[in-house]
Amino acid sequence: MQLKAVFWDLDGTLIDSEPLWHAGEFELAEANGGHWSEDLGWQCSGTPVPDVARKMIEHGCTLSVEEIDKQLKDYVFNAEIAHLPWIDGVLDVLRSLKDAGVPSMLVTTSPRRMADNIMKQSDGLFAGYVCGDDDAKHKPDPAPYLLAASKLGIAREDMDHCVVFEDTPVGIAAGVASGATVIAQTCTIRTDTTGLGQFDSIDGYAGVTVDVIDGYVRRRLAA
Repeated sequence: MQLKAVFWDLDGTLIDSEPLWHAGEFELAEANGGHWSEDLGWQCSGTPVPDVARKMIEHGCTLSVEEIDKQLKDYVFNAEIAHLPWIDGVLDVLRSLKDAGVPSMLVTTSPRRMADNIMKQSDGLFAGYVCGDDDAKHKPDPAPYLLAASKLGIAREDMDHCVVFEDTPVGIAAGVASGATVIAQTCTIRTDTTGLGQFDSIDGYAGVTVDVIDGYVRRRLAA
């Protein structure tokens, strides 16, 4: 097997959490003099929460960036504590990888408490994580993926033996810049992610196994 590790983005890749973020944005905007829309929510998808906050302020929300950042993260965190909306089939993929001895790492810009919640609710399927509170530049910089690889003892020159699953342009850019074999997940996002340098794109996890993921790496190395 050529596959050394799989790195997973969180929102929109492992869990269908965009509806939670959007619901929180609507609630904060409506309660604090702003106006928001589904289109605005999707425009902000995959961007850091302070950037979302600034967009909300542009549209009339009277809270500060810091207040929006805290309250929005609290809203989503509490929703995810109650129920993690795993994308259909992704837990089977994670189990397939673990059974084959291939480590999975969570790589997210979400805060540590959200990453810890994923660890608690995923039954040991992840070897570890890198989160937004770690000392690394955020996506689209490749630093989070390179940090995750280093935690597994994987050198940068071996990143082409690793697969990154991402869903947003920002995340895809980070994965591509890291040198990994990037697979774009399109099943939850409305943004067009074609032609961003990913090796392939998929719409859901039906039929995805460790052998399929290893095949991505083999085909890339052969090319």
